Amino acid sequence: MNRIWRSLAHGMLAASCSVLATGAALAQEKTLTVGGYGGSFETLMKELIIPEFESRHEVKIQFVPGNSTENLARLQAQKGNQELDVVILDDGPMYQADALGFCAPMTSSTPGDDIYDIAKLGPNSIGIGFVATGFTYNTAWFEREGWEPPSSWMDLADEKYSQILSIPPISNTYGLHTLVMMARLNGGGEKNIDPGFSTMAEKVAPNILVFEPSSGKMSELFQSEEIALSIWGSGRTKSLADTGFPAKFAYPKEGAVALMLAACPVVESDVSDLANAFVDFLLEPEIQVRLADAMGSGPVNKNAELPEELAASLPYGPEQIGKLIAVDWDTINPAREEWTKRWAREIER
Repeated sequence: MNRIWRSLAHGMLAASCSVLATGAALAQEKTLTVGGYGGSFETLMKELIIPEFESRHEVKIQFVPGNSTENLARLQAQKGNQELDVVILDDGPMYQADALGFCAPMTSSTPGDDIYDIAKLGPNSIGIGFVATGFTYNTAWFEREGWEPPSSWMDLADEKYSQILSIPPISNTYGLHTLVMMARLNGGGEKNIDPGFSTMAEKVAPNILVFEPSSGKMSELFQSEEIALSIWGSGRTKSLADTGFPAKFAYPKEGAVALMLAACPVVESDVSDLANAFVDFLLEPEIQVRLADAMGSGPVNKNAELPEELAASLPYGPEQIGKLIAVDWDTINPAREEWTKRWAREIER
């Protein structure tokens, strides 16, 4: 009987030690919460980016999907009790997040000279990939009509594109970029947006079949041959072309506008060292190449080397990056709500 009790006691002690060990291991495992785009970006992160970082740093990453507007709203709603440790946003919302104090100081180990200056957004945020806003066009359609590829922002006013053109609305960055460029090329700019509105209303809007905000529906418009031309991103164009559709991206001679994917460590994080490490990780040359291949975003790290075919389809290299136009988000963001209302009255009426 004593032997039985000793055996039971030994088993209970072993089980208890096992539970304690498991609990200690779980207690030691850190979690890093990252907010970023859903859809194909989330898939990319979970398959090609996150596993390597988790293995390297012995951390578990929880990914919270959402578009830039949703994740900026999440930061605002959780002020003082942030859920996210790192956030990935478009450059416009990232300027807002940084200005509102949601981005923590970066302790980057990546040398500053390795990153293009245009990607250094704010004091505590940085671009992680370039997308160019310019023309996406159906090469087969253009060849059939004997048209040259579009080459100027003002080509949007050409009557031959009547009802076969789509531009996203101002709520979408591509539409906002179009408005700014119409202003800049007609005597105005971010601080004098009136020429942009008048040019859009009088010369461009009559050509537009639909102001389409959805990338999926924009692809459908191309594939059903309802449109031959749009203002879109180089990355979106690459994704469409990868399906076998004859889509090509064209850079306007006045310059394509830079739309950047951007990241920052979030304030109040209890794993701030890991948050900074993750931002650094996204800037590593090898990771930059993965982002370029899967997402169609040009590298911000000058040391990232892309294969020739991929490089030809993205903003890449000093010459191409040097031609990208940066908009004045400090002027745009405070005025955007007013511009959005005006767009509804004057452009999409």
